[in-house]
Amino acid sequence: MKVAVVGATGRAGSEIVGELARRGHEVLAIARKPGEAAERVTPLALDAADSAALSEALRGQDAVVTARRFADTDAAAMIGAVTASGVPRLLVVGGAASLRTADGKRLFDSAHFPEAYRAEAGAGIAFLDLLKASEGLDWTFLSPSMLFDTGPRTGGYRSGKDDLLHDAEGISFISFADYAIAMADEIESPKHSRERFTVGY
Repeated sequence: MKVAVVGATGRAGSEIVGELARRGHEVLAIARKPGEAAERVTPLALDAADSAALSEALRGQDAVVTARRFADTDAAAMIGAVTASGVPRLLVVGGAASLRTADGKRLFDSAHFPEAYRAEAGAGIAFLDLLKASEGLDWTFLSPSMLFDTGPRTGGYRSGKDDLLHDAEGISFISFADYAIAMADEIESPKHSRERFTVGY
């Protein structure tokens, strides 16, 4: 498949690029400073805020993954660019803030939600709301666990829908590497068309 990754040099984006390339897909790695070419990876220096240029660059791709920070992204413009490009699928590296905790409330609404993350998390929730309201776009929003960081590539993960996942010790975590596996699995075998889902251990 041909897959474009927008925000390809970030911690999540770079893992997704690597995972897709390892699986034999042709990856268009889009970033302002995309780095060097690699096997099956074509870097493209582009400001994703330029909707017209982004839409043109995406033409002919089988899927698009956006791994950009929500606070730096105009969600409506991103959705519009993908729609105009004719690419059939948009997959979004989501956030955990909109997931439900044990009390049935969103993590975002918890009294303990860090103020420093509120702007980014709020923008992610708004992006998800726009996707849900869109018509005709085949999208998937993949929320990580509460802790989303560097860690081992175990090759395993559990998936859920709208509830925050925890492991046997009560920790809600997924590594960037295993998250990338889940994203690549969804690209290859779609199970969550026009849905949000989440992954964790």
